[in-house]
Amino acid sequence: MGDNVRLDKYLSSQLNVSRNDAKKLLRGGSVTVNGTVTKKGDVSVKPYEDTVAVSGHTLEYKKYIYIMQHKPKGVVSASVSPSDVTVIDILPEELRRSGLFPAGRLDKDTTGFVLITDDGEFAHNILSPSHHVEKTYLAETGEILTDDDIKRFLDGMKVGEDVFRPAGIKFMEKHGDNYVYEVKICEGRYHQIRRMFASCGKPLLELSRIKIGELSLSEDLLPGQSREISPDELKKIREKSL
Repeated sequence: MGDNVRLDKYLSSQLNVSRNDAKKLLRGGSVTVNGTVTKKGDVSVKPYEDTVAVSGHTLEYKKYIYIMQHKPKGVVSASVSPSDVTVIDILPEELRRSGLFPAGRLDKDTTGFVLITDDGEFAHNILSPSHHVEKTYLAETGEILTDDDIKRFLDGMKVGEDVFRPAGIKFMEKHGDNYVYEVKICEGRYHQIRRMFASCGKPLLELSRIKIGELSLSEDLLPGQSREISPDELKKIREKSL
């Protein structure tokens, strides 16, 4: 199943080490393939059939990885930044590997569910409006929306030169003197939800993404924490709630 991979490339991708470090492990006799010590990096292995172990620890091959992160405020949705802490910077060491990026962006002051992966095709599919994968947010504002405001969300809204597609919206609860709304969109335009509320004269105080598709942000995942997404959970991301 799947294509063969050079052993040094296999080790580099699965251990998040450089190709040179992978070759050092090989030369040191730490690597076995199907129980046999293998020291050559150009040996070809079948990722889903051969058993590769390092220092007796068997590696579980993953072509791609999918991570749920609870992004805190002040962290930027980028792979690298010259001046800010990124969602990649706060990943735990065991989840890091080369090529990771956030599939979609939350602005610096928005919190909640960021999906991090190295699977470009998957990211494109969940981000493209044509695939209608909904993203669900909780938006808190200081003023209650009017019926006309709600209608603008439901009908689709023109803000400046941009025309946003219809968005789902419903009142959730009163939070002190503020009002919390659930908002669902299948686009991810720049500051879209903040701009939609501001266009109604109700600027947002807080914004958090709580769901992608039908996969909710884990309640036990604290701000700044991350965990791997299981194959069954991944299917929920593709599900449509409409």
